[in-house]
Amino acid sequence: MFSVFVPSEGALKKAVVDDLAALPENAVWIDLVNPTAAEDKAVERMAGIAIPTREDMQEIEISSRLYIENGARYMTATLMCQSDTDMPRTTAVTFILGDHRLVTVRYDLPKPFALVEAKLARSCTPSITGEMVLMELLDAVIDRCADILERCGAEIDQVSHDIFEPESERHGHAKQYSQILISIGRKGDLTSKVRESLVSIGRVVTFLSAVVEGVKWSKDMREQLKTMQRDVASLTDHASYLSNKITFVLDAMLGVVNLEQNNIIKLFSVMAVVLMPPTLIASVYGMNFKSMPELEWAHGYPMAIVMMLVAAIVPYWIFKWKKWL
Repeated sequence: MFSVFVPSEGALKKAVVDDLAALPENAVWIDLVNPTAAEDKAVERMAGIAIPTREDMQEIEISSRLYIENGARYMTATLMCQSDTDMPRTTAVTFILGDHRLVTVRYDLPKPFALVEAKLARSCTPSITGEMVLMELLDAVIDRCADILERCGAEIDQVSHDIFEPESERHGHAKQYSQILISIGRKGDLTSKVRESLVSIGRVVTFLSAVVEGVKWSKDMREQLKTMQRDVASLTDHASYLSNKITFVLDAMLGVVNLEQNNIIKLFSVMAVVLMPPTLIASVYGMNFKSMPELEWAHGYPMAIVMMLVAAIVPYWIFKWKKWL
């Protein structure tokens, strides 16, 4: 399906198109979502451009993602989807800018598109063009990445607090440790996807900054592009910082788990050492030799019990005195 947006009374209105052959000529934004072959051909005839296939959009070469063909500028970026769920993913979106008209091709539902659509439906300049819509979309994508990184940073801080909090109830519970490790893994995956999206958007903004030199764009739009470049650079650095912090938190979590395991092993080692002398005494008096004087002694049994208790208490007291426990 696809949506067509035309300027109307200071707002961008959706145009309902029943006949593909009768697309409005004054459309400034055509949004193709999971387009069919017939929809692709209809837009190609109207806009005079070639619509890339899904396979073309997934190419990773920069030359296949950013190029100019027949006067139209083709830009494919990787955007975030489902970032608020446990299964975030990325999707390729192509922006085609030609003859002051923007055509977007996508096979998913990135949130910035809905936000921009709602914003422009409320108000926009009567002389809005495809370039302006593109700037709004890129700005919304960058803002969305910033929001995701901000939320991810707060959640990483909470995970770090849970790990290093001395009185945390999570200590000693393997199940809670597993949940923390899963949470760290998800934050790392989300951060890497956001960074991938930022790098892709940064390439698009750089490409636009290069091609506008020969195009009569307004001074405000040129300044907006420079601001976007600075924002993308700072957010990319912040994403790298979060990735390093996630690595540190993961190492700390694994260190806590290893320390917990070492404490358990140390406890078993201490118990073995404490019980070794009483076991030795019990083994001596468990031997079946005929000549053992203590066997005839009336107080031999209580004395053996006392000796075993003393032999167990003395090593334990030494460990406590040495602060090994």
